[in-house]
Amino acid sequence: MATQENMLCVSLEAGADLSTKQFYFVSVASDGQIDPTGAGVIAQGVLQDAPAAAGRAALVAIAGKVKVMCGAAVTKGGPVASTSSGTATNATTGNIILGTALETGASGRIIEMIFQPRGAA
Repeated sequence: MATQENMLCVSLEAGADLSTKQFYFVSVASDGQIDPTGAGVIAQGVLQDAPAAAGRAALVAIAGKVKVMCGAAVTKGGPVASTSSGTATNATTGNIILGTALETGASGRIIEMIFQPRGAA
């Protein structure tokens, strides 16, 4: 069972209805609002709640042991990256590594990971 602890969270503004995006990677857009992260790019955090409209407050974990939704295979102990929809996948060459998986997961499963963005794989 995925758990969370020692998270550092901030409140940011949702850029859209994110009611189905809890535990997805999010990025700050040029308008200052958050949106799901794209494939293989940097994320500022992991969405912790589910704001149902643009402009609503969103709680975002920016560090720590967090839950994340898998969009593809993720291997325990391996580097994690974002899919095009903001879910977790195994990092491949050229992807920005967003942290380390603490569990193995498949698409649709919530796993725990250490969110700690660093350079490209």
